[in-house]
Amino acid sequence: MEQTFASSGTGPGIDGGAVAALADETLDWRFKAVPPEAWGHSVRDWLATGPTLAGLGTPLLTLDGAALDHNVRTMADWCAKAGVALVPHGKTTMAPALWQAQLDAGSHGITLANLPQVRVARAFGVERILLANTLLDPAGLAWLAAELAADPGFAFVSWVDSVESVRLMDEALRAARAERPVEVLIELGGPGGRTGARGVDAAVEIAAAVLRAPTLRLAGVGGYEGALAHDATADGLATVRGYLKALAELHGRLAHAYPDDARPVVSAGGSAYFDLVVEELTGLPDALVVLRSGAYIAHDDGFYRGISPLVRGAGEAPFRGALHGWARVVSRPEPQLALLDAGKRDLPFDEGMPEPQRVRGGAELTGTSARITALNDQHAFLRDAGDLAPIGAVLRLGVSHPCTAFDKWTALPVLDSADAAEPKVTGLVRTFF
Repeated sequence: MEQTFASSGTGPGIDGGAVAALADETLDWRFKAVPPEAWGHSVRDWLATGPTLAGLGTPLLTLDGAALDHNVRTMADWCAKAGVALVPHGKTTMAPALWQAQLDAGSHGITLANLPQVRVARAFGVERILLANTLLDPAGLAWLAAELAADPGFAFVSWVDSVESVRLMDEALRAARAERPVEVLIELGGPGGRTGARGVDAAVEIAAAVLRAPTLRLAGVGGYEGALAHDATADGLATVRGYLKALAELHGRLAHAYPDDARPVVSAGGSAYFDLVVEELTGLPDALVVLRSGAYIAHDDGFYRGISPLVRGAGEAPFRGALHGWARVVSRPEPQLALLDAGKRDLPFDEGMPEPQRVRGGAELTGTSARITALNDQHAFLRDAGDLAPIGAVLRLGVSHPCTAFDKWTALPVLDSADAAEPKVTGLVRTFF
């Protein structure tokens, strides 16, 4: 039986065997987080030797296994209590092992941002994919049509935000002789935002075009409120609420147009405002409300720490920062300036500088005047740490914005706890960017 995106599906959501096979991959110089002692060994065999953080070099980015588990459980429980489906954005990590953890915890599917990411997901057997974008590439649409035809259990939905996009998709799918219609969500945008129809009336016209296209199937509405606000001020929250009310209006305007045999999808919600999505959208009749939060799995010690709904009182337990950078002081050319051996090629910086937290085996830096003021390609400028960070010291750094962290590493060591006196390496998360 052919699956629709809103249906519950019948499988585990991902090919667990393909994910497990990553443990058989042979380690070598391609993985900058892995020490030479591990080269020539499989991931499984290296982990069996009991590696610790002390045996890894710098620069380094690690995951805290306890924090990851906490974040996955916390978000899954929150969504279950709120009565919404979670389709986490896989672009944050591009790590099939972490996708599997999210699916095992109850996620409905995986969200992705472009066709190369979708192909990674299909290589690992992801069964339900939401493409938070419009797919217009004729070759990509032909590939998608073949995937849908070959696997009745594969459910896929993407966005569309113009009548012209509908025409181009339909034209390409006809040329590919698509056997199954591609499900689409009408994307609603907002003034000054990103993609998406500007206004409910324009979105209704797009839906009418979808209904006329035999290769497409109207599956619901969606969009991204995070493109319209960037803080939790009263004005920012009001802007988000206004957008979500418009999305609800659009859903109501299209209620007569949805197919009778599938529950319509209403999708919004990154990692900053998912509480408002629930407040504004869960009362919609017959709709499957889908959150697409992605950054929550790793959270951070910067942007999301300050804006997360669970910090603003929407939940009992906040997420925990699971990403940590580790960098060594390699120079102190001035008394209050130290240079670390990690830079833009290693750590995210687009939503704030890394945060000095502690010297490994030494002083606590949180709460002191120590701060990182700039990153070069391979160096960080640490100021006002003084003698707390001598040459050779290794610092633990909190990072901001996980969405630009994982892409810098082909494999990230997982520690039992970054707070332990001597953290143990318990896993190695492979990424595919």
